[in-house]
Amino acid sequence: MTGAHRGRGRYALTDTESGHVWGVCAEAEGLFREPPRGTYELVGWVPDGAEVRGWVGSRVWLVPEDGTLGPWLLEDAESLGRLPGTDGLVLTGLDDYEGPPEGHRTPVRLHAGHRWLGSCREFARVLPPERAGPPLVLRGLAPSDRLRRALATGTRRALDLDEARLEIRDDQGEPLTDRLLRPKVRTWRPSSRRTDLTDLELDGHLEPVPGYVRPIWERRLAGPPDTSGAWAGLETRERGAWLDLVRERGCRFRPAARQPGHAYDLDGRHITDEPGLYLALGEAVNGPGGYFGSSPDALADCLRGNFGHTAPATLLWRDAATAREHLSHALSPEGEGYDLLVLVLDILAEGGIRVTFG
Repeated sequence: MTGAHRGRGRYALTDTESGHVWGVCAEAEGLFREPPRGTYELVGWVPDGAEVRGWVGSRVWLVPEDGTLGPWLLEDAESLGRLPGTDGLVLTGLDDYEGPPEGHRTPVRLHAGHRWLGSCREFARVLPPERAGPPLVLRGLAPSDRLRRALATGTRRALDLDEARLEIRDDQGEPLTDRLLRPKVRTWRPSSRRTDLTDLELDGHLEPVPGYVRPIWERRLAGPPDTSGAWAGLETRERGAWLDLVRERGCRFRPAARQPGHAYDLDGRHITDEPGLYLALGEAVNGPGGYFGSSPDALADCLRGNFGHTAPATLLWRDAATAREHLSHALSPEGEGYDLLVLVLDILAEGGIRVTFG
């Protein structure tokens, strides 16, 4: 990703404890790479309906059938299909921070939050080998005096920058997102752009940004959308990435509270999944690119204040049939059915928003 916004620089490396800015630059390399994915072989796979192929879901739950343990989460799951010559299915994905217990052998059922996928009698998990990620390279960095002194000292301790955030700004100079890392300077050299600038190469366990997120970031680097529904043509996991940026911006820039009695208008034509629900609701309340929750709990928090809403208010929900079709049959992590649309309507009512349908 390249380019510079009209100002200090697109990227700023900032010390998380002191707020000191180590330097700013217009170009960064090494942000986008696929995170290490675990592989699951689901032995004795029996699908619930159609075979599971391709991308499965942002959140796939493995639910032990004997009920002795709670469910485990596999994120951004993809199916590689049947293992040739066996009755097993191969899934890849990102384990959550706990993951399933080693050596678990009892049957599990799988669901993707809105539909059951199937069941298996046991599974084997293959963890990816530990590999060092590529370095983060900040090109054309304008270093602070403190960073210049650290580079001049050149000792291991001086080149360990402790904990920092790589802050990323859009073309308007407003914060877009950030990434946490523990940067250690690997190498540095004068930049070809200007003699007073530096190309800085860092190691630091940077959280990888998957490739499918890159087009979303590149669209949002131009600035927040000026019309509603810019996300409507995206698939579910791309909508999730868009919602992540909306949430980050919404939590930084709190909209001014409206007067009680305000009337909102929600365009429900594109609410075909959970990210679409919160994106449409955020734009109904706070305009294009607006944020008003990203989960039931976050929606309830927004209704308590500081996110543009003051009770009481009304909401005209247009084309609600789309949400009824796609959100009325949700599954909890344990696999218990519930109606997500009804849950959201109840939360809105408790927060002082009366919903009508049109």
